Amino acid sequence: MSKTPTPLKRDAPHWAVVGGGMLGMTLAHELCKQGVRVTLLEAAPELGGLAAAWTLQDEETGRTVTWDRHYHVTLLSDTRLRALLEEIGLAEDMRWVETKTGFYSGGKMHSMSSTLEFLNFPPLTLIEKFRLGMTIFGASKIKNWSRLEKIPVADWLRKWSGRGAFEKIWLPLLKAKLGETYETTSAAFIWAHINRMYAARRSGMKKEMFGYVRGGYPRLLDRMAEVLRDNGVEIRTAAPVTSAYARPGGGVVVETDTQTLTFDNVAFTTPSPIIARAVGDLSADEQERHNGVSYLGIVCASLLLKKPITEYYVTNITDGWVPLTAVIEMTTIVDPAELGGRSLVYLPKYVPANDPLFERSDDELRAEWLAALEKMHPHFSREDVVAMRFSRVRSVMALPTLNYSQRLPPMATSVSGIFAVNSAQILKGNLNVNETIQVADEAIAGPLAAALRQQQTHITAEDRQLQSIGT
Repeated sequence: MSKTPTPLKRDAPHWAVVGGGMLGMTLAHELCKQGVRVTLLEAAPELGGLAAAWTLQDEETGRTVTWDRHYHVTLLSDTRLRALLEEIGLAEDMRWVETKTGFYSGGKMHSMSSTLEFLNFPPLTLIEKFRLGMTIFGASKIKNWSRLEKIPVADWLRKWSGRGAFEKIWLPLLKAKLGETYETTSAAFIWAHINRMYAARRSGMKKEMFGYVRGGYPRLLDRMAEVLRDNGVEIRTAAPVTSAYARPGGGVVVETDTQTLTFDNVAFTTPSPIIARAVGDLSADEQERHNGVSYLGIVCASLLLKKPITEYYVTNITDGWVPLTAVIEMTTIVDPAELGGRSLVYLPKYVPANDPLFERSDDELRAEWLAALEKMHPHFSREDVVAMRFSRVRSVMALPTLNYSQRLPPMATSVSGIFAVNSAQILKGNLNVNETIQVADEAIAGPLAAALRQQQTHITAEDRQLQSIGT
């Protein structure tokens, strides 16, 4: 993982990585260490994918703030991401903050940031609290996650937490996060979430310690791009790949909107439906597997405010009338000085990729969502909002549906030289940057290793032959 990129040899194999998000950039970085040439192809005008940055214009001052398009934090337990930050020289710029968690339930705000606050949580009886606590503790001890794939998440939570805690807490949270797709989601989903948070608390002396790089993901992405270019990676943005197919005699042809390119190997890091469309020569089984991956999408509003709304990093919501999954107060972690002195709040709503919410206008959502905030928090006024912008992404997280791992498309496709290395391969976690970049490590150590060894053997044989001719 910390291996220094190998200097390129004459006629080094040429790999393309399709998709310039954190997974694609990390995969390109790791391929460089194997001594191959790499070209990174990104459809958007900028790198980053779900971690990309955008600007918010303060309507009062006219100043612009550039920050993450979606909310991201680093946990102390995110060891792979922290190792990458160390490698690219940003570890010293991490800022760690102890955070608090809120719950909006029964029309009231409640703090759930300590054991005492949990025990005093009014919506649950003492027995319901005990069973809820034991469910979370028990899940943190489960090692064999694969058996949970066979159990619907609702059935598993209802069994272990009891009807009361399930209907008051778990069911509203599942619906807020997954919509009706919770019915086909496996218990591995909640196991992964609980384990990540438990690991974070173990790493942080039982405190909720979250962190971010000063400057946010804009700075991280700029630094990653700089490191890639320094190591010889060619980065092409605004280069959507329309098709890829094996070339007779070896290699892969990649077609973009404007060019036809040839590579020795190609690794797609894009969502599975995009891979299915671009690689038309996949087997019928692979096409079915890629198209069968169900994705959760997101509509997420970024708000700049004159003042904060609450003291909680995340407010979980159990009241069904609220049209939001949660409220994320980013400036409980990020220094407001980095945001022009303003508070930054994200309003996410996760929905299936085909949900009608994606078709609703910004004006409609702005009116509805700000009205909900004003009802939740009477002290909040939409007059405090100095910028509001909406992001819509249909393919964010591959849903861990029942028996998901058995239906997952393989990384090594049936098309010679083409690999599918995307976040759908996350089996033991939920979507976050740490889990995503670990997919790159798994690919390098697994399916890509054989192709890299074969190419390295071929180069070594050619070098020996040239040396023999020279003598």
